[in-house]
Amino acid sequence: MAVDSSPTSTAAGSAVPSGGAPARPGKPRGVTIAGIALRTPYWVLTGAVGLIFLAPLVWTAVASISPQAGTNQVDGWGFGNYETLAGYQAGIWRYIANSVFVSVLTVVLTLLTSLFGGYAFARFRFPGKDILFMVTLAILMVPYATLLIPLYVLLNQVGLENSLVGVALVLTMFQLPFSTFLMRISFEAVPRELDEAATVDGCSSFGALWRVLLPAVKPGLITVGLFSFLAAWNDFMAPLILINDTERMTLPLAVSNLRGQVQGVVDYGATEAGVVVLALPCIVLFLLLQRHYVRGFMSGALKG
Repeated sequence: MAVDSSPTSTAAGSAVPSGGAPARPGKPRGVTIAGIALRTPYWVLTGAVGLIFLAPLVWTAVASISPQAGTNQVDGWGFGNYETLAGYQAGIWRYIANSVFVSVLTVVLTLLTSLFGGYAFARFRFPGKDILFMVTLAILMVPYATLLIPLYVLLNQVGLENSLVGVALVLTMFQLPFSTFLMRISFEAVPRELDEAATVDGCSSFGALWRVLLPAVKPGLITVGLFSFLAAWNDFMAPLILINDTERMTLPLAVSNLRGQVQGVVDYGATEAGVVVLALPCIVLFLLLQRHYVRGFMSGALKG
């Protein structure tokens, strides 16, 4: 005999599936008018802030390829300003290579020092720990420019004057306070039980750091690396004081010199092209790493 599988009706008139209890009405899903009304001010405000920040970048990118009097791009749209930038003195690729070298070396040194420094401050107890940490943070209290002349004298004494390595060391020093602080709170957000479990399994302190803690603090490391790269890539003051050879100039210093190369007359087109070249790596890196960047800043924020 065939079994009727159609839903049966209850006394209230609602349909009951043949296999079980009456179906419960679900909560309404989808976009509601009230939700749109509540979110509209947020969308408008964030959109306006985004336009404020993007407008100068868009204007610079458009102006770098638009015709301008007194530049290499006089008639029509094109890349004449970029040709001027490419042929300036030692060449744009030389200056990009110098900036890449300084930035990468600064990132590597900053990651190493802040990783071990943050791990030590977060996990170990030793005499003078808090005082040493405060001394590290005290670097932030000293104006940046006032330290460059003493550092120039110091680098001259150790044979690193007019050196890209010396510039990277100086930039690393200025990145240490923030980087060490961020890595310390990143390690403190990781439960100590992970260290203890790794130690019980036979790991040393370095083994626990490398195998267990390092993956847990990866967002903090990415944030430190991104910040140090942006600072080193865009820094103008340290190369200006420490570098006096045109072959070793970084890109920001080269663009600044290009700006007034002919009797003080500003070549705005080539300058705008240099700004675009400077901004592109920063924008690409931020877009690629923004998820880890936000997580790195949130490290330790909800630590109970």
